[in-house]
Amino acid sequence: MTPATLTTVRLLIEPLAMTHWEAYATMWADPRTTEFIGGKPRTRTESWGKFSASAGLWYLLGYGYWAFTDRENGALLGVGGLSQWERGIAELDGFPEAGWGFAPDAWGKGYATEAIGAVLGWSDTVLKASEVRCIIDLGNSASHRVADKLGFLKIGYSEDIIGPTNIYSRKRRG
Repeated sequence: MTPATLTTVRLLIEPLAMTHWEAYATMWADPRTTEFIGGKPRTRTESWGKFSASAGLWYLLGYGYWAFTDRENGALLGVGGLSQWERGIAELDGFPEAGWGFAPDAWGKGYATEAIGAVLGWSDTVLKASEVRCIIDLGNSASHRVADKLGFLKIGYSEDIIGPTNIYSRKRRG
């Protein structure tokens, strides 16, 4: 499946492309970005593996990750979407997993809520997944607030590869 392009008031949510690669690698090399996602900055090699896997999800699953870019200047602000990472967490099995990460300069501006809100709208109307789930590191209060704003409800807890996490669920709307 070819990834859709979505737009919001401030964002262009577009398929990951090589034009995003350098900004993506820079974002994931920053320890602030990875504090609650893996706990350590990613090397270029690690970032390349995640970047290519994120783009490849579309062809395997019919959903995947997008680049979240600024509509005014095209800057990469973050990435995210829906995935299936085979984490070994039973509560995630059979459900698309929402995920997001943003460059530190984009934090605190509502971009995550805006971007993932659009992704969930796409999921509700196009993918028609009955439910979307996500995991969030216990210490990541900003992402817990995003999940709450978007209607996710806590359904469990896990000790995932990224550390202790809460597991959330959001039922399809519409």
